Amino acid sequence: MSARTAAFGDPTAQRLQPIVTGAEPEIVGPHLAEVLHDARWRECGVALISGGKSNLTYRVACDAGEVVLCRPPLGHVLPTAHDMAREFRVQSALLGTGVPVPRTLYLADAGSVLGVPFYLMERVVGHVCRNQLPAGYGETAAEREAIGGALIDTLAHLHAIDPAAVGLEDFGRGAGLMERQLRRWSQQWESSKAADLPALDALRDELARAVPRQAAVAIVHGDYRLDNTVLHPTRPGQIVAVLDWEMSTLGDPLADLGALLAYWSETGDDDVLAGARIIPPVTAAAGFPARGEIVRRYAEVTGFDVADVAWYRAFAYFKLAVVCQGVAARAAGGAMLGSGFEDAQAIVEPLVRAGHHVLAGAG
Repeated sequence: MSARTAAFGDPTAQRLQPIVTGAEPEIVGPHLAEVLHDARWRECGVALISGGKSNLTYRVACDAGEVVLCRPPLGHVLPTAHDMAREFRVQSALLGTGVPVPRTLYLADAGSVLGVPFYLMERVVGHVCRNQLPAGYGETAAEREAIGGALIDTLAHLHAIDPAAVGLEDFGRGAGLMERQLRRWSQQWESSKAADLPALDALRDELARAVPRQAAVAIVHGDYRLDNTVLHPTRPGQIVAVLDWEMSTLGDPLADLGALLAYWSETGDDDVLAGARIIPPVTAAAGFPARGEIVRRYAEVTGFDVADVAWYRAFAYFKLAVVCQGVAARAAGGAMLGSGFEDAQAIVEPLVRAGHHVLAGAG
Protein backbone atom coordinates (compact mmCIF):
# COMPACT_ATOMS: atom_id res chain seq x y z
CA MET A 1 0.00 0.00 0.00
CA SER A 2 1.23 3.46 -0.76
CA ALA A 3 0.98 6.33 1.66
CA ARG A 4 -1.98 7.84 -0.07
CA THR A 5 -4.14 4.75 0.31
CA ALA A 6 -3.80 5.08 4.08
CA ALA A 7 -4.91 8.69 3.81
CA PHE A 8 -8.40 7.69 2.69
CA GLY A 9 -9.35 5.09 5.26
CA ASP A 10 -11.47 5.30 8.37
CA PRO A 11 -9.93 8.10 10.43
CA THR A 12 -10.12 5.99 13.58
CA ALA A 13 -7.87 3.40 11.96
CA GLN A 14 -5.19 5.72 10.60
CA ARG A 15 -1.68 5.91 11.99
CA LEU A 16 -0.51 9.48 11.64
CA GLN A 17 3.04 10.43 12.50
CA PRO A 18 4.08 13.94 13.56
CA ILE A 19 6.30 14.22 10.50
CA VAL A 20 5.95 17.26 8.26
CA THR A 21 9.29 17.10 6.43
CA GLY A 22 8.66 17.74 2.76
CA ALA A 23 5.35 19.55 3.32
CA GLU A 24 6.03 21.97 6.17
CA PRO A 25 2.80 23.68 7.26
CA GLU A 26 4.39 27.13 7.34
CA ILE A 27 5.07 26.69 3.60
CA VAL A 28 2.04 24.64 2.59
CA GLY A 29 -0.54 26.66 4.51
CA PRO A 30 -0.07 30.09 2.92
CA HIS A 31 0.17 28.50 -0.53
CA LEU A 32 -3.05 26.55 -0.09
CA ALA A 33 -4.79 29.68 1.19
CA GLU A 34 -3.90 31.31 -2.10
CA VAL A 35 -4.67 28.49 -4.55
CA LEU A 36 -7.80 27.28 -2.74
CA HIS A 37 -9.00 30.84 -2.14
CA ASP A 38 -9.62 30.40 1.57
CA ALA A 39 -7.51 32.14 4.23
CA ARG A 40 -8.29 29.42 6.77
CA TRP A 41 -5.69 27.17 5.12
CA ARG A 42 -2.93 29.44 6.48
CA GLU A 43 -3.31 27.77 9.89
CA CYS A 44 -3.29 24.15 8.79
CA GLY A 45 -2.03 20.94 10.30
CA VAL A 46 0.07 18.53 8.23
CA ALA A 47 0.73 14.86 8.97
CA LEU A 48 2.64 12.31 6.95
CA ILE A 49 0.62 9.15 6.44
CA SER A 50 2.76 6.20 7.49
CA GLY A 51 3.21 3.03 5.46
CA GLY A 52 4.09 4.62 2.12
CA LYS A 53 6.66 2.88 -0.07
CA SER A 54 6.38 5.26 -3.02
CA ASN A 55 5.41 8.93 -3.07
CA LEU A 56 5.13 10.96 0.10
CA THR A 57 1.52 11.69 0.99
CA TYR A 58 0.16 13.96 3.69
CA ARG A 59 -3.20 14.78 5.15
CA VAL A 60 -3.61 18.55 5.40
CA ALA A 61 -6.40 19.81 7.64
CA CYS A 62 -7.80 23.09 8.89
CA ASP A 63 -11.18 24.62 9.70
CA ALA A 64 -11.90 24.65 5.95
CA GLY A 65 -11.68 20.87 5.73
CA GLU A 66 -9.16 18.22 4.71
CA VAL A 67 -7.21 17.53 1.55
CA VAL A 68 -4.52 15.05 0.56
CA LEU A 69 -1.16 16.33 -0.74
CA CYS A 70 1.05 14.04 -2.84
CA ARG A 71 4.70 14.73 -3.71
CA PRO A 72 7.76 12.69 -4.79
CA PRO A 73 10.08 11.13 -2.21
CA LEU A 74 13.00 13.09 -0.81
CA GLY A 75 16.34 12.71 -2.53
CA HIS A 76 17.15 10.66 -5.63
CA VAL A 77 14.34 8.80 -7.40
CA LEU A 78 14.44 6.34 -10.26
CA PRO A 79 14.03 7.80 -13.76
CA THR A 80 10.39 8.26 -14.93
CA ALA A 81 9.03 7.50 -11.46
CA HIS A 82 6.82 9.70 -9.29
CA ASP A 83 5.23 11.76 -12.07
CA MET A 84 2.78 14.03 -10.29
CA ALA A 85 1.38 15.59 -13.46
CA ARG A 86 0.63 12.16 -14.88
CA GLU A 87 -1.34 11.07 -11.83
CA PHE A 88 -3.19 14.36 -11.74
CA ARG A 89 -4.08 14.11 -15.40
CA VAL A 90 -5.46 10.57 -15.39
CA GLN A 91 -7.52 11.10 -12.23
CA SER A 92 -8.93 14.32 -13.65
CA ALA A 93 -9.81 12.58 -16.91
CA LEU A 94 -11.57 9.67 -15.22
CA LEU A 95 -13.77 11.80 -12.99
CA GLY A 96 -17.37 11.12 -13.94
CA THR A 97 -16.63 8.04 -16.05
CA GLY A 98 -17.92 5.48 -13.59
CA VAL A 99 -14.40 4.56 -12.48
CA PRO A 100 -14.39 6.15 -9.01
CA VAL A 101 -11.48 8.52 -8.37
CA PRO A 102 -10.90 11.35 -5.89
CA ARG A 103 -11.58 14.83 -7.26
CA THR A 104 -8.32 16.60 -8.11
CA LEU A 105 -7.94 20.15 -6.83
CA TYR A 106 -4.57 21.63 -7.78
CA LEU A 107 -1.30 20.73 -9.52
CA ALA A 108 2.02 22.50 -8.87
CA ASP A 109 5.06 22.14 -11.11
CA ALA A 110 8.72 21.65 -10.20
CA GLY A 111 9.08 25.35 -9.43
CA SER A 112 6.54 25.13 -6.60
CA VAL A 113 6.96 26.38 -3.05
CA LEU A 114 8.09 22.86 -2.11
CA GLY A 115 10.73 22.79 -4.83
CA VAL A 116 9.09 19.74 -6.45
CA PRO A 117 5.83 19.07 -8.30
CA PHE A 118 2.91 18.11 -6.09
CA TYR A 119 -0.86 17.93 -6.29
CA LEU A 120 -3.90 18.15 -4.08
CA MET A 121 -6.99 15.95 -4.14
CA GLU A 122 -10.07 15.49 -2.04
CA ARG A 123 -10.11 13.00 0.79
CA VAL A 124 -12.63 10.22 0.18
CA VAL A 125 -13.93 8.53 3.33
CA GLY A 126 -14.13 4.76 3.34
CA HIS A 127 -12.18 1.62 4.18
CA VAL A 128 -8.72 0.85 2.83
CA CYS A 129 -8.25 -2.83 3.60
CA ARG A 130 -4.62 -3.83 3.83
CA ASN A 131 -4.04 -5.88 6.98
CA GLN A 132 -7.61 -7.00 7.58
CA LEU A 133 -11.21 -6.06 7.00
CA PRO A 134 -12.60 -3.65 9.62
CA ALA A 135 -14.51 -5.14 12.52
CA GLY A 136 -18.12 -5.68 11.53
CA TYR A 137 -17.40 -5.10 7.82
CA GLY A 138 -17.49 -7.86 5.23
CA GLU A 139 -18.29 -10.39 7.94
CA THR A 140 -20.19 -12.81 5.72
CA ALA A 141 -18.94 -14.80 2.76
CA ALA A 142 -21.56 -13.08 0.60
CA GLU A 143 -20.23 -9.65 1.53
CA ARG A 144 -16.65 -10.71 0.80
CA GLU A 145 -17.79 -12.14 -2.53
CA ALA A 146 -19.36 -8.76 -3.32
CA ILE A 147 -16.11 -6.95 -2.51
CA GLY A 148 -14.16 -9.28 -4.81
CA GLY A 149 -16.73 -8.90 -7.58
CA ALA A 150 -16.63 -5.10 -7.35
CA LEU A 151 -12.85 -5.15 -7.59
CA ILE A 152 -12.95 -7.23 -10.77
CA ASP A 153 -15.80 -5.29 -12.36
CA THR A 154 -14.20 -1.91 -11.66
CA LEU A 155 -11.01 -3.05 -13.39
CA ALA A 156 -13.01 -4.35 -16.35
CA HIS A 157 -14.88 -1.04 -16.56
CA LEU A 158 -11.61 0.90 -16.59
CA HIS A 159 -10.36 -1.24 -19.46
CA ALA A 160 -13.57 -0.65 -21.43
CA ILE A 161 -13.11 3.15 -21.50
CA ASP A 162 -12.05 4.60 -24.83
CA PRO A 163 -8.93 6.66 -23.99
CA ALA A 164 -9.75 9.22 -26.68
CA ALA A 165 -13.21 9.77 -25.20
CA VAL A 166 -11.64 11.10 -21.99
CA GLY A 167 -8.75 13.00 -23.57
CA LEU A 168 -6.11 10.35 -22.90
CA GLU A 169 -5.39 9.26 -26.46
CA ASP A 170 -1.76 10.43 -26.05
CA PHE A 171 -1.31 9.12 -22.51
CA GLY A 172 1.03 6.38 -23.72
CA ARG A 173 2.19 4.61 -26.85
CA GLY A 174 -0.30 1.80 -26.35
CA ALA A 175 1.19 -0.95 -28.48
CA GLY A 176 4.28 -2.81 -27.29
CA LEU A 177 3.74 -1.99 -23.61
CA MET A 178 5.09 -5.23 -22.17
CA GLU A 179 8.30 -5.13 -24.20
CA ARG A 180 8.90 -1.57 -22.97
CA GLN A 181 8.04 -2.59 -19.42
CA LEU A 182 10.59 -5.40 -19.51
CA ARG A 183 13.27 -2.96 -20.68
CA ARG A 184 12.28 -0.30 -18.17
CA TRP A 185 12.23 -2.53 -15.12
CA SER A 186 15.44 -4.26 -16.22
CA GLN A 187 17.11 -0.85 -16.33
CA GLN A 188 15.72 0.08 -12.94
CA TRP A 189 17.01 -3.21 -11.53
CA GLU A 190 20.47 -2.23 -12.72
CA SER A 191 20.03 1.19 -11.09
CA SER A 192 19.07 -0.07 -7.67
CA LYS A 193 20.27 -3.64 -7.10
CA ALA A 194 22.36 -4.29 -4.02
CA ALA A 195 23.96 -7.46 -5.47
CA ASP A 196 23.70 -9.71 -8.50
CA LEU A 197 20.70 -12.01 -8.58
CA PRO A 198 21.02 -14.51 -11.45
CA ALA A 199 17.53 -15.90 -10.81
CA LEU A 200 16.03 -12.49 -11.52
CA ASP A 201 18.02 -12.16 -14.73
CA ALA A 202 16.84 -15.63 -15.75
CA LEU A 203 13.20 -14.70 -15.05
CA ARG A 204 13.56 -11.56 -17.15
CA ASP A 205 15.09 -13.53 -20.01
CA GLU A 206 12.36 -16.17 -19.87
CA LEU A 207 9.69 -13.48 -19.95
CA ALA A 208 11.40 -11.76 -22.88
CA ARG A 209 11.38 -14.97 -24.91
CA ALA A 210 7.61 -15.35 -24.72
CA VAL A 211 5.97 -11.90 -24.67
CA PRO A 212 2.30 -12.45 -25.57
CA ARG A 213 0.67 -10.68 -28.48
CA GLN A 214 -1.16 -7.60 -27.25
CA ALA A 215 -4.82 -7.86 -28.21
CA ALA A 216 -6.12 -4.49 -26.98
CA VAL A 217 -5.09 -1.00 -25.92
CA ALA A 218 -6.66 0.31 -22.72
CA ILE A 219 -6.03 2.65 -19.82
CA VAL A 220 -3.81 0.61 -17.54
CA HIS A 221 -3.69 1.43 -13.82
CA GLY A 222 -0.30 -0.16 -13.22
CA ASP A 223 -0.77 -1.20 -9.57
CA TYR A 224 -4.34 -2.42 -9.23
CA ARG A 225 -5.17 -4.31 -6.02
CA LEU A 226 -7.57 -4.33 -3.10
CA ASP A 227 -5.63 -1.94 -0.87
CA ASN A 228 -5.30 0.63 -3.64
CA THR A 229 -9.05 1.11 -3.52
CA VAL A 230 -11.38 2.72 -0.99
CA LEU A 231 -14.42 0.63 -0.09
CA HIS A 232 -17.74 2.22 0.80
CA PRO A 233 -17.86 2.74 4.59
CA THR A 234 -21.10 0.81 5.10
CA ARG A 235 -21.84 -1.10 1.88
CA PRO A 236 -19.42 -3.94 1.08
CA GLY A 237 -19.28 -4.44 -2.65
CA GLN A 238 -19.08 -0.75 -3.59
CA ILE A 239 -15.76 0.91 -4.42
CA VAL A 240 -15.77 4.68 -3.84
CA ALA A 241 -12.25 5.45 -5.09
CA VAL A 242 -9.36 3.87 -6.96
CA LEU A 243 -6.03 5.33 -5.87
CA ASP A 244 -2.33 5.25 -6.82
CA TRP A 245 -2.21 6.06 -10.51
CA GLU A 246 1.50 6.90 -10.70
CA MET A 247 2.29 3.97 -13.03
CA SER A 248 -0.78 4.37 -15.23
CA THR A 249 -0.43 4.46 -19.01
CA LEU A 250 -2.01 3.16 -22.22
CA GLY A 251 -1.26 -0.42 -23.08
CA ASP A 252 -2.06 -4.06 -22.52
CA PRO A 253 -4.97 -4.38 -20.04
CA LEU A 254 -3.85 -7.87 -18.99
CA ALA A 255 -0.93 -6.22 -17.19
CA ASP A 256 -3.42 -5.08 -14.55
CA LEU A 257 -5.05 -8.51 -14.34
CA GLY A 258 -1.66 -10.16 -13.85
CA ALA A 259 -0.75 -7.72 -11.09
CA LEU A 260 -4.06 -8.27 -9.30
CA LEU A 261 -3.42 -12.03 -9.35
CA ALA A 262 0.13 -11.61 -8.04
CA TYR A 263 -1.12 -9.61 -5.06
CA TRP A 264 -4.04 -11.99 -4.43
CA SER A 265 -3.96 -14.68 -1.75
CA GLU A 266 -6.21 -17.69 -1.52
CA THR A 267 -6.66 -20.75 0.67
CA GLY A 268 -4.24 -23.48 -0.32
CA ASP A 269 -1.40 -21.26 -1.55
CA ASP A 270 1.80 -23.30 -1.52
CA ASP A 271 4.97 -22.25 0.28
CA VAL A 272 6.40 -20.41 -2.73
CA LEU A 273 3.31 -18.24 -3.21
CA ALA A 274 2.87 -17.66 0.51
CA GLY A 275 6.50 -16.59 0.76
CA ALA A 276 6.01 -13.99 -1.97
CA ARG A 277 3.16 -12.15 -0.26
CA ILE A 278 3.90 -8.46 0.14
CA ILE A 279 0.53 -7.72 1.76
CA PRO A 280 -1.38 -9.79 4.34
CA PRO A 281 -3.63 -12.58 2.96
CA VAL A 282 -6.93 -10.77 3.49
CA THR A 283 -8.41 -12.27 0.32
CA ALA A 284 -7.85 -15.84 1.54
CA ALA A 285 -10.99 -15.50 3.69
CA ALA A 286 -14.06 -17.47 2.67
CA GLY A 287 -16.16 -15.73 0.03
CA PHE A 288 -13.38 -13.91 -1.81
CA PRO A 289 -13.01 -15.37 -5.30
CA ALA A 290 -10.11 -17.65 -6.11
CA ARG A 291 -7.67 -16.55 -8.81
CA GLY A 292 -9.32 -18.81 -11.36
CA GLU A 293 -12.67 -17.20 -10.63
CA ILE A 294 -11.14 -13.73 -11.03
CA VAL A 295 -9.81 -14.67 -14.47
CA ARG A 296 -13.11 -16.19 -15.55
CA ARG A 297 -15.19 -13.21 -14.44
CA TYR A 298 -12.81 -10.69 -15.97
CA ALA A 299 -12.85 -12.58 -19.29
CA GLU A 300 -16.64 -12.77 -19.27
CA VAL A 301 -17.03 -9.03 -18.66
CA THR A 302 -14.33 -7.82 -21.06
CA GLY A 303 -14.36 -10.50 -23.74
CA PHE A 304 -10.54 -10.51 -23.72
CA ASP A 305 -8.52 -13.65 -24.42
CA VAL A 306 -6.84 -14.55 -21.10
CA ALA A 307 -4.98 -17.68 -22.24
CA ASP A 308 -1.58 -16.12 -21.45
CA VAL A 309 -2.51 -14.75 -18.04
CA ALA A 310 0.25 -16.77 -16.32
CA TRP A 311 2.86 -14.75 -18.24
CA TYR A 312 1.36 -11.47 -17.02
CA ARG A 313 1.27 -12.75 -13.45
CA ALA A 314 4.91 -13.82 -13.65
CA PHE A 315 5.83 -10.42 -15.04
CA ALA A 316 4.06 -8.82 -12.08
CA TYR A 317 6.28 -10.79 -9.69
CA PHE A 318 9.35 -9.66 -11.64
CA LYS A 319 8.26 -6.03 -11.53
CA LEU A 320 7.43 -6.22 -7.82
CA ALA A 321 10.88 -7.62 -7.11
CA VAL A 322 12.47 -4.63 -8.84
CA VAL A 323 10.13 -2.18 -7.11
CA CYS A 324 10.98 -3.64 -3.70
CA GLN A 325 14.68 -3.39 -4.47
CA GLY A 326 14.16 0.27 -5.38
CA VAL A 327 12.30 0.87 -2.11
CA ALA A 328 15.15 -0.74 -0.18
CA ALA A 329 17.70 1.43 -2.00
CA ARG A 330 15.76 4.65 -1.33
CA ALA A 331 15.26 3.71 2.32
CA ALA A 332 18.98 3.05 2.70
CA GLY A 333 19.65 6.46 1.17
CA GLY A 334 17.32 8.22 3.61
CA ALA A 335 14.73 9.19 0.99
CA MET A 336 11.81 7.39 2.66
CA LEU A 337 9.95 9.03 5.54
CA GLY A 338 8.10 6.89 8.05
CA SER A 339 8.50 3.19 8.78
CA GLY A 340 7.67 -0.17 7.25
CA PHE A 341 10.54 -0.51 4.77
CA GLU A 342 12.61 -3.10 6.64
CA ASP A 343 11.31 -6.10 4.69
CA ALA A 344 11.65 -4.66 1.18
CA GLN A 345 15.06 -6.21 0.50
CA ALA A 346 14.12 -9.56 2.01
CA ILE A 347 11.12 -10.07 -0.28
CA VAL A 348 13.01 -9.63 -3.57
CA GLU A 349 14.20 -13.24 -3.92
CA PRO A 350 10.85 -14.80 -2.88
CA LEU A 351 9.10 -12.72 -5.54
CA VAL A 352 11.54 -13.95 -8.18
CA ARG A 353 10.92 -17.56 -7.10
CA ALA A 354 7.18 -17.00 -7.44
CA GLY A 355 7.65 -15.68 -10.97
CA HIS A 356 9.51 -18.83 -12.02
CA HIS A 357 6.93 -20.94 -10.18
CA VAL A 358 4.01 -19.48 -12.13
CA LEU A 359 5.78 -19.73 -15.50
CA ALA A 360 6.41 -23.38 -14.73
CA GLY A 361 2.66 -23.90 -14.41
CA ALA A 362 2.48 -24.12 -10.61
CA GLY A 363 0.34 -22.03 -8.28
